[in-house]
Amino acid sequence: MKPKIAFIALFTLFALMTMAQQLPVVTIQTSLGNISCEIDTINAPITGNNFLKHIQNGTYDDAVFYRVVRQDNQPKNDIKIEVVQGGVFVESQFEKIKPIRHESTQETGLKHLNGTLSMARMEPGSASTEFFICVGDQPSLDFGGKRNPDGQGFAAFGQVLDGMETVRKIQNLKDINQTLIEPMEIKLKINGN
Repeated sequence: MKPKIAFIALFTLFALMTMAQQLPVVTIQTSLGNISCEIDTINAPITGNNFLKHIQNGTYDDAVFYRVVRQDNQPKNDIKIEVVQGGVFVESQFEKIKPIRHESTQETGLKHLNGTLSMARMEPGSASTEFFICVGDQPSLDFGGKRNPDGQGFAAFGQVLDGMETVRKIQNLKDINQTLIEPMEIKLKINGN
């Protein structure tokens, strides 16, 4: 009986400590409005801390939103998604940055829901700086989802708290083959810094 009580007490203490810990909040400033995002460094520590490190190190100083995916601009995809993608944009730039280990949604317990921030990648373990925001729930991007043939999904690491109307405005800007005709400049700031 006593070990069971001790386990319950430890579990309760851990749960309270986790709830009490404040997650970092990042503001993405755009000319169409700000997007406030909570970065989940508890459930996705590798991915969340990587994102924060790039903000602190100035990697995103010239960042842009450059890709928008809607139902109408992916005619060749059987599994359709809706996202706004951003980052350093220049492939030669982000290829120089060391990629991070893939934290799948199976590992983190996070899901690709409306407003989820996640890392763009080619192969698992190739993500470094490019990220996207889900517009609507996107279960095909979770572990086991069918959007990527490897079934590993993408690494979710945050959630929009405020500003999804701005994300939707950006998603509806003019594009050619999902690339914005005029990339949207963004400034990323960790709140409190």
